[in-house]
Amino acid sequence: MLETIFKGSKSYWTLVTILAGLIAVGAIFYIKQLQVGLGITGMSRDVSWGFYIAQLTFLVGVAAGGVMLVLPYYLHNYKKFGKITILGEFLAIASIIMCLLFVMVDLGQPARALNLWLHPTLHSVLFWDSLVLFGYLFLNLLVGWTVLDCERNAVPPPKWIKPFIYLSIPFAFGIHTVTAFLYCGLPGRHFWLTAVLAPRFLASAFAAGPAFVIILCLILKKYTKFNAGKDAVQALSRIITYALLANIFLFLCEVFVAMYSQMPSHMVHLQYLFFGLHGHNALVPYMWAAMTMMAVAIFMLLVPSVRKNESYLAIACVLTFVGIWIDKGLGMITGGFVPNPLHQVTEYMPTFPELMISIGIYSIGGLILTFLFKMAVSVREEVSQDL
Repeated sequence: MLETIFKGSKSYWTLVTILAGLIAVGAIFYIKQLQVGLGITGMSRDVSWGFYIAQLTFLVGVAAGGVMLVLPYYLHNYKKFGKITILGEFLAIASIIMCLLFVMVDLGQPARALNLWLHPTLHSVLFWDSLVLFGYLFLNLLVGWTVLDCERNAVPPPKWIKPFIYLSIPFAFGIHTVTAFLYCGLPGRHFWLTAVLAPRFLASAFAAGPAFVIILCLILKKYTKFNAGKDAVQALSRIITYALLANIFLFLCEVFVAMYSQMPSHMVHLQYLFFGLHGHNALVPYMWAAMTMMAVAIFMLLVPSVRKNESYLAIACVLTFVGIWIDKGLGMITGGFVPNPLHQVTEYMPTFPELMISIGIYSIGGLILTFLFKMAVSVREEVSQDL
C-alpha cells in the first residue's frame, strides 16, 4: 500500500511540497533553538510550559476523539461509520506523533527524554503519560494498517486484531485522562486543581476530534471520489453537539465554584483570562473569541436545518475546532501559570521562532496525515473499481 503515496495529482504534490517546505523552515528555527536554548521562546521562570505543551494538550484530545468513531462501529456495530473509522485511526496516528514531537522540542535537550525510560519512576504521571501515548500510537498503527490491508484484499479482518481494537478504546480515554492528571496533580496551580479537569478534557476532545474528521471528510468529498456518507457525517455532528455542550457546562461549573465561593486563588486566573489583571490583558480577546466561537457553533449544530447543510456544518466544525484550540491551548496552559502562586503577573506570548517550530511540527503531522489518507482513499477507489 505504500506505493500509493508516490502516485498523485498535481494538487497532491503541490500540497506535499508546501508541507515539506514548512518542515524545512521549522527545522532551521529548531536548530537555532538547540544552539541558543529555550531563551528564544516566550517562556520564563514563571511560565515554564508554553505554546509547545499547549499543542500537546490540544492534540492529545484530537487523537482521543477518534474513539468516537471506533466505539460505535466496533462495539455497537454502527455500520454507517464503516467508511470513516479508518480516518479517525489515521488522524490519531498523526496527532500522537505531533504530541511526541512537541514534547521533544519543549525539553530543550532532546536526549533527556531517554531518562524517562532508562530511569523510570512509577509514581511519575509523566511516565504513565508516555506509556499510554506510545501504546495508543502502536495500537492505531497496528489496527489501521491491518484493517486497510484486509479491505484492499477483500478479506475480513483476522480475529486476532479484535482484542487490539477493543484495547484501543480505554487507551483513547487514558491518553487524555493521564494528560489531565499531569496538571490537576500539581497542588500549587489552583487553576488546574479541580476534579473535573479530566472530564472537561475528554468532552473537548470528543468535540474537536470529530469536528476535524468532518472537515477532512468534506475536503475529501470535494477533491477525491471518497464520500463518507451523509448519515455518518450527521451522526458525527450530533456527537460533536453533545460533547461541546458538555464542555461548556463543565467550564461554567468551574466559573460558578470559583466566583460563588469567592476563593481568590481560583478567581484570579479566570479574571486574568477574561477581564485582565493589574493592567495585563494579552489573552482577553482570545478567550472571548474562543467562547464566542463555541457558542455560535452550538447554536448552528442545535438547529437541524443548519446542521444538515454541509456548508454551514463545515463552518460550525471550524468554529468548534479553533475555539477549543484557543481555550485548551493558550487559555488552559497559560492560565494555569498566570498569575503565579504569589499572584504576580508575568505574561506569556509565543515568539516568532516558537511559532515557526510549531508550524514545522504541524506540517510533519499534516504530511503524515496526507500520506495516510492518500493510502486510504486509493484503497477505497481500488476496491470500488474491482466491484
